[in-house]
Amino acid sequence: MRRTATRTGQYTALLAYLLFLALPFLWLLSTAFKPPRELGSIHPTWTPKAPTLENFRQAFEQQPLLAAAGNSLLAAAVSALIAIVLATPMAYVLARYRNRLSRAATGWVVISQAFPLVLVIIPLFLVLKGLHLVDSRIGLIMVYVVWSLPFALWMLTGYVRAVPPELEEAAAVDGAGRVRTLVSVTAPLLAPGIVATGLFAFITAWNEFFFALVLLKSPGKQTLPVVLTHFLGTEGVADLGPLAAAALLATLPSLLLFAVIQRRITGGMLAGAVKH
Repeated sequence: MRRTATRTGQYTALLAYLLFLALPFLWLLSTAFKPPRELGSIHPTWTPKAPTLENFRQAFEQQPLLAAAGNSLLAAAVSALIAIVLATPMAYVLARYRNRLSRAATGWVVISQAFPLVLVIIPLFLVLKGLHLVDSRIGLIMVYVVWSLPFALWMLTGYVRAVPPELEEAAAVDGAGRVRTLVSVTAPLLAPGIVATGLFAFITAWNEFFFALVLLKSPGKQTLPVVLTHFLGTEGVADLGPLAAAALLATLPSLLLFAVIQRRITGGMLAGAVKH
């Protein structure tokens, strides 16, 4: 009975947490389909009484959402790919060759995540200005790579440490070289971790706002989070319907990407561990 009560409490807490996370998205979904009369009602409802797609039409007419989404997709995908390519070998070295230098590097990675954005934006802007990369997609991608690399390195280091070194030793005993061992044994085991890390790096860059706001000035280069702020009027009054519709469209790619990849995160954890 005690175990049943504990399990019931755990599931109840998990359900409450899921509802806490889902409520903002459900409210956004409801708002995106409400007509102006319902949006201005003093008695709001969870479900729209007269659903409409007018908010989506106005959102696309008022702002260049497709161009902004293309800019966000380019910056997020390229920066996530570069961060993974750089972080994977570095994480392997930190996990397999433990010494004072590797421990110091790991500590610095953790400490760097505590730096506030406001602290680094001014020197970062001056550096990019000296390189003539302000208002440049390349400059923004470089910033995203540098910003996501510590987290990717920290996350991949944990995945590498979870791979038993005995598997690599067994491959070496069978005559496999270092490169063959890494490709045939270690890489398949790290694939779920690489996918998960790449997903988090992509979502972080896709949702990032502050760097894009400061570094990009040309309207044609602005990312989707920055364009969403254009739905606010000069007096700070939001055009709530189109804003909710545009925000919903900006949220869907991350959700769909996670829904497609989430099975691959856990699948294949033991791939490559079978000795042929």
